[in-house]
Amino acid sequence: MCGIVGYIGPKEKKEILLDGLQELEYRGYDSAGIAIVEEGALHHFKAVGKLENLRRKTENFTSSGFGTAIGHTRWATHGKPTELNAHPHLGKFSYVVHNGIIENYQALKRELQEEGIDFLSQTDTETIVHLFEKYYTETQDAFEAFRKTVEKLEGAYATLLITEVAPDTIFFAKNGSPMLIGFDGDDIYFASSDTAVIGKAKEVYYLEDGEYGYAKSGKVHLFDANGEKEFTCKPLPADKLSAQKEGYRFFMEKEIYEQSEVVGDAMLGRVQDESIYFEELSEGFFDGIEAIKICACGTSYHAALTASYLFERIAKIRCEVEIASEFRYKEPLLSSDTLFVTISQSGETADTLEALKMAKRAGLKSLTVCNVDNSSIVRESDTAILTRAGIEKGVASTKAFATQTMALWMLVLYIGEKRGTIDKETLCREIDAMRHVPKALKVTDTLHARIHRLSKRYLHGHGFFFIGRDIFYPLALEGALKLKEISYLHAEGYPAGEMKHGPIALADSELFTIALMPKTMHYEKIKSNVEELSARDATICAISPLPFELADDFIPTTFDTHPMVEFFEMMVITQLLAMEIAIRLGNDVDMPRNLAKSVTVE
Repeated sequence: MCGIVGYIGPKEKKEILLDGLQELEYRGYDSAGIAIVEEGALHHFKAVGKLENLRRKTENFTSSGFGTAIGHTRWATHGKPTELNAHPHLGKFSYVVHNGIIENYQALKRELQEEGIDFLSQTDTETIVHLFEKYYTETQDAFEAFRKTVEKLEGAYATLLITEVAPDTIFFAKNGSPMLIGFDGDDIYFASSDTAVIGKAKEVYYLEDGEYGYAKSGKVHLFDANGEKEFTCKPLPADKLSAQKEGYRFFMEKEIYEQSEVVGDAMLGRVQDESIYFEELSEGFFDGIEAIKICACGTSYHAALTASYLFERIAKIRCEVEIASEFRYKEPLLSSDTLFVTISQSGETADTLEALKMAKRAGLKSLTVCNVDNSSIVRESDTAILTRAGIEKGVASTKAFATQTMALWMLVLYIGEKRGTIDKETLCREIDAMRHVPKALKVTDTLHARIHRLSKRYLHGHGFFFIGRDIFYPLALEGALKLKEISYLHAEGYPAGEMKHGPIALADSELFTIALMPKTMHYEKIKSNVEELSARDATICAISPLPFELADDFIPTTFDTHPMVEFFEMMVITQLLAMEIAIRLGNDVDMPRNLAKSVTVE
């Protein structure tokens, strides 16, 4: 998730770009850059790190007169945060900025390199500008070259391109990643979010997937698969914080809804037809590895527990999971045939970082699953898999957990394939299930309304049990943690089969049980466990594709052909339930008491 801005008109362009990027910096701040075409000449500036570095670099530059301009603030997905990898990317006479992931960029890059085109960066984005210039050389028509370029792209993208051969034009295209066009008379603006153009544009048009075109002479020409089309603008909201939330009440709510998109981003370029590919992992990285030890805290620990079932069941490799704050002091026995995996949303989690340093001192090979490139844990690890969740502003993690779990599931299949412990039929079945996950993560109005209605039953009582079996036990832990974090109600996650070994003593009508009852995994077993609780008068909320006659509340699920697809659908439900209960209690779900987003203390 990155931020794009663009402008075409006579105003001073540098400040328009920098101000717009400042509003989008929450979407990424690994690097930033701007490019301006004025009087037929290109000017560009890039800087690593936060936007203030780019401001310092451009303090002696001003622009005046009519021109085109584009800018970008980056959340790294391909390549380290360096000036070469920062946007805008340059061809011989053009610049491009891009959000999203070009899924087929490797094939496109190979074709272009075979034709003698040199690449400067490690990014997928650079393929766009080289394709455009190739097609322009062939056609001598800038818009036709851009149309042909867009036609070749697969994956998610929002992109702007400016060029010396059409210095009065901005070309644009959108598929999967957000982008809007703002209007104020003949001045035209582009941005990833409303916030970047509030106070500048008076009305906006929100681009739909598959739309592309160009802006020139105060007018936008918009196209889709059926040719040029008319469009209608909307008034621009005036409140910047509200605009960042894009109509949602809280950032947490927005991030729950985003999970379908960001999990898709996590898969792009990695989930292929019959295999998993990680460009981050070198050939032979797993040679000599006979076991995996995962170390994490909080929500990341629950993602690790989920993965431990998959590593042993699917990849047939021994996997142990440690809470980082405990691991550091237990004098663990570490052997060199163990891969040490850390998981962290921020990459700055102090306990996890110190655990990683211990493993490094013991000579273990290390890998991290993280959302922030160039963070401390990423730099300390031998290699990293980025989750591509984008900035998560809600303190209670949602989309970070979803993308961590997806990244680990992909890693399971990757290792199983490399070790030869997974057959082709199983691999293809797992990949097919993965492709259904983004759809399973979509929140429907019907589902959300149902959860909102039933949440009023769960505001009082003496506590919650979230129960599940197998991979649904870590999900029960995560569901309970979400509720604790934002509602301040007592909640525990438990293996369903353990209830009879003590906790069932708490069962009465004021004990709320959230039962995760997947059709594809141990349904009859967990059904029996829930019946035991119901017989003790516990209040039951069943989450399942199968109706359960003893449930006081029932939330039906749709996907029931693969445990992991059921896992992700139930994950969304538990997140929404926690949020709706917390909102009814009057809590600020984005900034719950006593908590911080990045835990950098022991």
